[in-house]
Amino acid sequence: MLTDEDTLLALSNTAQFSALALALATGLGLAHALAAQRVLWLRTLVFLPFIVSPVMVAFGLLLLYPQWSGSFGVLVAAYALLAYPFVAKSLAARLDSLPAHYLEAARSLGASPWRCFWRVTLPLLAPALRRGMAFAAATAVGEFAVSLFLSRPEWATLTTLIYQHLGKPGADNLAAAQVLACVLMGLALLAFVLIEWPTDEDEARA
Repeated sequence: MLTDEDTLLALSNTAQFSALALALATGLGLAHALAAQRVLWLRTLVFLPFIVSPVMVAFGLLLLYPQWSGSFGVLVAAYALLAYPFVAKSLAARLDSLPAHYLEAARSLGASPWRCFWRVTLPLLAPALRRGMAFAAATAVGEFAVSLFLSRPEWATLTTLIYQHLGKPGADNLAAAQVLACVLMGLALLAFVLIEWPTDEDEARA
C-alpha cells in the first residue's frame, strides 16, 4: 500500500507543495508582521484567510480565472495564502513584546537598520517564527480543497488520494484511506517536531 506508485507520487507531491508553500508563507508572514507594526489596520487583514473557507478560495479562483486551473504557481500560492496567517500572527505577537532597549543599544553602537534586524530582531523572533512555521506546515500538509479544485491529476496529494479511496466501495479502499490518514497525521507531527526542535541557542538561553 505505502509503496505503490500512486501513494509514492502523492507523498512526493505533498512534500514538494508543502515545502514551497511554507517558504512562501514564511516570507509573506514576516513581511506582513513587520508592516503591521507601522500600519495597524493591516493586522485585521491577516484574519481574512481564516474567515474565508479554503473551498471558497479555491472555487473563487477557479470561477474568476479558469485559465489558472492547473497552474503550479497558483496552486502553491493558494497553499501559502491559507498558511501564512499562522506565521504573521505569531510574529506580530512577538514583535509587540520585543524589548526596545536591545534595538536602541544596537543603534547607539552604530548598527544600521538592516544589521539591527539580522543580528538583534531576527534572533529574538526565531522561537515565534518556528512556532508559526510549524502550524503553517501542518496546514499545508493537510490542505484538501485547493488541491482538489486547482491541481492536475498527476498532482495528487495525500488528501486527494484519501478522498479518491473513500469514494470507492469496499473494505480495502476504506483501509487504504485510513492508512493514508495516519501517514498524513505523521507528516504533520513530523513538521512540528523538525521545526520546533530546540536549537543550541534555545538550550543556551534555557
